[in-house]
Amino acid sequence: MEKKEYSLQIGDKTMTAEFNDWANQASGSVLLRYGNSAVLATVVMGKESDKDYFPLSVEYEEKFYAAGAILGSRFMRREGRPSDEAVLSGRIVDRTIRPLFPKGLKREVQVIISVLALEDYDPDVLAVNAASLAISTSDIPFNGPVSAVRIGQMENGNEFFVNPTYKERDEMGSPKATLDLLACGKDGLINMIEVGAQEVSETTLNAGLKKASEEIEKMQAWQKQIVAERGVEKTAFIPPFEDDARLAPAYDKLIGTKLAAKAGRIDKHDINEMKSEWMIHAKGEFEDILPGRLDVYFEHRMDNYVHDLAIKEGKRVDGRAFDEVRPLFAQAGGISPVIHGSGLFYRGETHVLAALTLGGPGDAQLLDTIEYQDTKKTFMLHYNFPPFSVGETGRVGGMNRRMIGHGALAEKSVRVVLPGKDKFPYTIRIVSECLASNGSTSMATVCASTLALMDAGVPISRPVAGIAMGMMSKQVPASSFELPGNAKENGVVKGNNAYIVLTDIQGPEDHHGDMDFKVAGTSEGVTGVQMDVKVEGVPLEVLAKAFEQAKKARLQILDVITKAIPAPRADISARAPKILTLKVAVDQIGLVIGPGGKTINGIRERTKADDITIEEDGTVFITGKNGAAEAAHKEIHDLTREYEVGERFEGPVVRLMDFGAFVQIGPGKDGLVHVSEMAPFRVDRVTDVVQIGDIVPVVLKEIDDKGRYNLSIKAADPEYASRKGVKPGEGGRDEHGGRERHERHGRRDDRRNERRI
Repeated sequence: MEKKEYSLQIGDKTMTAEFNDWANQASGSVLLRYGNSAVLATVVMGKESDKDYFPLSVEYEEKFYAAGAILGSRFMRREGRPSDEAVLSGRIVDRTIRPLFPKGLKREVQVIISVLALEDYDPDVLAVNAASLAISTSDIPFNGPVSAVRIGQMENGNEFFVNPTYKERDEMGSPKATLDLLACGKDGLINMIEVGAQEVSETTLNAGLKKASEEIEKMQAWQKQIVAERGVEKTAFIPPFEDDARLAPAYDKLIGTKLAAKAGRIDKHDINEMKSEWMIHAKGEFEDILPGRLDVYFEHRMDNYVHDLAIKEGKRVDGRAFDEVRPLFAQAGGISPVIHGSGLFYRGETHVLAALTLGGPGDAQLLDTIEYQDTKKTFMLHYNFPPFSVGETGRVGGMNRRMIGHGALAEKSVRVVLPGKDKFPYTIRIVSECLASNGSTSMATVCASTLALMDAGVPISRPVAGIAMGMMSKQVPASSFELPGNAKENGVVKGNNAYIVLTDIQGPEDHHGDMDFKVAGTSEGVTGVQMDVKVEGVPLEVLAKAFEQAKKARLQILDVITKAIPAPRADISARAPKILTLKVAVDQIGLVIGPGGKTINGIRERTKADDITIEEDGTVFITGKNGAAEAAHKEIHDLTREYEVGERFEGPVVRLMDFGAFVQIGPGKDGLVHVSEMAPFRVDRVTDVVQIGDIVPVVLKEIDDKGRYNLSIKAADPEYASRKGVKPGEGGRDEHGGRERHERHGRRDDRRNERRI
């Protein structure tokens, strides 16, 4: 076997890239290690595609052996469909490397990341760096390398952690993590961001990105050294023409005149119509040019138009100011009482409905992946994007990577404000239905989900809102160029490039713009961030400007949300199950469950409770409707309660003896009422006072040294026997009012021979 290793100290561990001949048929490959985590990245470039987009596929493969465990279902002990975590990790790699391939490249490229070992460090950071090295050292055209780093921060501290461990990233740990920032970039630019945060400030995020950029540049220098030594000559690539002399006059005549007539006010429908007209006309006039090249030419010219409109003329295609949010609408509830909570949110032509369902702890999702084993997930946010939302027909049902990614972003943005299990032990599921889409349904999902949570009566700490920011950038002569006056507050000129930040991007700005920068948070800080770009990267100064404008927009949206519903409703829906909680001693858990689950199943059947969940510390969650939870709570409480002398009960007579009666005072608990405790006078026969099944009042008079319960009817109700017509029996009393000595001796003999249950 041939191999060579390259190492770099990053954070408190060494990153090692091993180039070997394992996958020598691939265009490029590398084995990357960090701590005891390791990934293998391979890349292959295939044939030319006839598709109108770059056919890049990134596959992130989690191998169960990487966790040192036999996972999967009991009946399928092998890897199946990717977990959501694997999909999200694959998207991180895709979003980082995609903008660095040459525009116009149509050859198929497949990157496969195989997680070989997993311990303290998340392989998603390794995956980006490994993919970059594999592609950069291959013959595939690529404007890399590009590097990734994770930055963490914990509560009560300003220190940033470079590539924190899973434990250091734990939101519920002690101390808990307050920031989980993953950034990718090159040459001082950032081109991909993922953030989950506990309401951190924009200042903290800017500082975290600066720290990330410093670490990225260390890895960039390392990767460039490796590429210089191991890289091979790139395959020749001739980009499709961008301004062919033959096409320009035809485009200007057909499309240019239409754009001029609209004076810069166009929407996605206008662009789609113009593109259809262009393709029909151009195919007929230029039969020797492939349709794919005609498509590329239209997109290139439209990109230039939208960019020039913003940077040179200071205009947006829809006429809004650069920091202006489209019209907003919010509604909490009002759909149907069957739904436990709902929220409807409009931002311009983007409309999202969020529907919330409450369940018991037993409804939690059980995760069993290489990262999370036997973990219960009690908050789920699922995102649906049907084809009608964009006015198209298409496949309905199922999930794709985009849906999983958008749902995960909204989920982590909202999760921060949810109450703890001790305060609100429900399992919560929100489903986002995108009804109409014209820019950032993921951030509209955050807003609609907040409305649904408050409508459902979930006591969240604060409302959360989200907004999507965009950017137009263009190379300009630095010495003479100035942004238009109305764009100076929203833009940055750095070197030979001008940048303008756009608030609340929609159709054309999303499709033809350079950045999709989603920021979610509360009035107190940011909870979630996700950024994708179509250029090589964005300067930190521009990101700071984007955070500033996003905060302004977020506060505006939060004002609309709180006007629709100022606070969570006082009570949960009457249709939602009720959850009651109690705590039993750990050594009583077996008592509640019973042999083979007999006891707990019996309680469920008798009370009709939906679910009874017992945790290892003895906490019992009881879920039910229409009084079922209360009934089950009482049974478990009575079964596990500790009885005290002097307590009063009412219970059935379950067994008769010559010397007394046994009365049940709780599940599995009964005590003896001796004949002398049935009335304040002598009773000749037990059956004169009680019969099997009678409900009698009793007081717990004594718990003897063997744990047996001695009860008294006369102490609970001295008139009980008299009301039943019982007369005092024959027999003398001693001077203390008790029975004669020989009778008391006989009573002791009775108890000595008694068989208790």
